[in-house]
Amino acid sequence: MERMSISVAVSGASGYAGGEVLRLLSTHPDVTIGAIAAHSSAGSRLGEVQPHLHSLADRIIEETSTDNLTGHDVVFLALPHGASAEVAAQLPDDVLVIDAGADHRLEDADTWQRFYGSAHAGTWPYGLPELPGAREALRGARRIAVPGCYPTSALLALTPGFTAGLLQPDDVVIVSASGASGAGKAQKTHLLGSEMMGGMSPYGVGGGHRHTPEIEQGLGWAAGTPVTVSFTPTLAPMARGILTTATARVIAGTTAAQLREAWEAAYDDEPFVTLLPDGQWPATKSVLGSNTAQLQLAFDEHAGRVIISCAIDNLTKGTAGGAVQSMNIALGLPETTGLTGSGVAP
Repeated sequence: MERMSISVAVSGASGYAGGEVLRLLSTHPDVTIGAIAAHSSAGSRLGEVQPHLHSLADRIIEETSTDNLTGHDVVFLALPHGASAEVAAQLPDDVLVIDAGADHRLEDADTWQRFYGSAHAGTWPYGLPELPGAREALRGARRIAVPGCYPTSALLALTPGFTAGLLQPDDVVIVSASGASGAGKAQKTHLLGSEMMGGMSPYGVGGGHRHTPEIEQGLGWAAGTPVTVSFTPTLAPMARGILTTATARVIAGTTAAQLREAWEAAYDDEPFVTLLPDGQWPATKSVLGSNTAQLQLAFDEHAGRVIISCAIDNLTKGTAGGAVQSMNIALGLPETTGLTGSGVAP
């Protein structure tokens, strides 16, 4: 079978998300990497800012501009929130634009303005294929919004229970630990090794984190009714990875067997979601560098709550891997092309 030849541009190539997109695309058998663009690093060799990308090291980073991005089949935007919408609006409608930023994830304009402080740019199909109905929306799409890394783990953790009607929508608590790469590549004092090593700290406490409404939106889709979430992120002393622990009160009469069956039914055929055998719990090291999410659940009968743990690599399944997976679906390619479900160990 003759392989496709897809021309792809990546903007935001000097950041962690952009670098991860390029890492995956560099071995994708149907992709030719065209423009590699950024802003502050334009004119530099890619190898100066992404030294691990050996096959692309001598490529010169171009300025992010309509002229440099136009003419490609696919454009990945790995830009800060508020920057993607302006660039995307200038690209032709027949180009597949995949936004790894936040600009096009939320449906409610007022919620966007409250959490991000700028005008709402509109809503695109949501690039988390494992959600009910998501693949249908992604097939043939020419605009895709990649989920945030925390929402990816939280939605994968809880969606099966809400879809099956087993969980109450008004008492959901989620705590996530993330590696420092989730905060981006910009220099920040609290992300220095001497500040992070040997300890953990919470941030965005009290409902203030911008991923909270995105999690509530996705769970609301699954439940068919609004879901209230208390979300607390924490910063862990590791470079990459997310471990999310989510709990929800179950509907009266729900059994442990029903809960297990709901998650098995949701994920048994999913190539990138692994529900672990009873007694084995997810670990961020097990998914390092992979597009796989590991899950496990337990029923706390005393509290009447289900507890689900989900481990992902925030840069792969949480960002770039989900973006490439969505691209494959949109273009009619096998969903797993260019992606691995195996982690790196030790």
